[in-house]
Amino acid sequence: MDIAVIGSNMVDLVSYLSRMPDEGETVEAWDFEMGCGGKGANQAMAAARMGSSVLMLTRIGNDAFGETTRRNFEANGIDTTYVLETEATSGVAPIFVDDNSRNSIVIAKGANAFLTPADIEDAAEAIAQCSLIVLQLEVNLETVYAAIDFGNRHGIPVLLNPAPATPELDFAQVAKCDYFVPNETELALLTGMPVETLDQVQAAAGTILDHGVKNIIVTMGSRGVLWLSAAGPVLVEGRAVPALDTTGAGDAFIGCFSHCLVESGDVPASLATANAYAADSVTRRGTQTSYATREQFEKTGA
Repeated sequence: MDIAVIGSNMVDLVSYLSRMPDEGETVEAWDFEMGCGGKGANQAMAAARMGSSVLMLTRIGNDAFGETTRRNFEANGIDTTYVLETEATSGVAPIFVDDNSRNSIVIAKGANAFLTPADIEDAAEAIAQCSLIVLQLEVNLETVYAAIDFGNRHGIPVLLNPAPATPELDFAQVAKCDYFVPNETELALLTGMPVETLDQVQAAAGTILDHGVKNIIVTMGSRGVLWLSAAGPVLVEGRAVPALDTTGAGDAFIGCFSHCLVESGDVPASLATANAYAADSVTRRGTQTSYATREQFEKTGA
């Protein structure tokens, strides 16, 4: 395997609204879709569609949603050896998208809450053969920390996407990661600093770099991507596209970046390609359904 994704899966329940409701208000959705999602699963899917061989370590419920998730992984060539069935409901993510393509998401972890450090040890032989470990925060922190330590022990680079952001995140653990990839909202929550301007984003990201993180990559939507390392800041400009649905764009970026990084080892080129891939994804509705295959992406000329 090229990449081990250790983390979450969800079933997305997506409502399309003309506008978000105010507190206490009921509004009618003009459309609804259901699909496979979850940050871990989304990132695995994007990497697989770009051509990486991907191992997924996750827990699904013993229900119809869980079986749908397993079949979806299999259909896209993702190794499901460690997609573990659990006596619990599957995770779900109600998602609300307005006419300006802005989204709000609620998650119920379900079976994802039962992924443990012991599951990592059970999959140790397979994970140890991977070139990159990709993590998020939709599973328990102790499991995330165990995965970081596993990567460090075995000399495997670790990428952590701190989503959803939590003030409980231990920056001593973050410092062990090779790549830390928040979006601007998560960066603000983690640092308590403003991120309205590019200078503010750079200042906030710099405080995390000071903790010892080797690379911090901030995704900023239409403003592009900011990469900070000991060599200094690099800005990848945003791409102007006709956005229909921004849900899952950050996961598209991380999955594509992970694929390119393992394939080439070239961080600047990987950032540019992932930025274009994520921009392409927002031109279609849905999360995983919006992710292009490598052949489809190459046809865009991005």
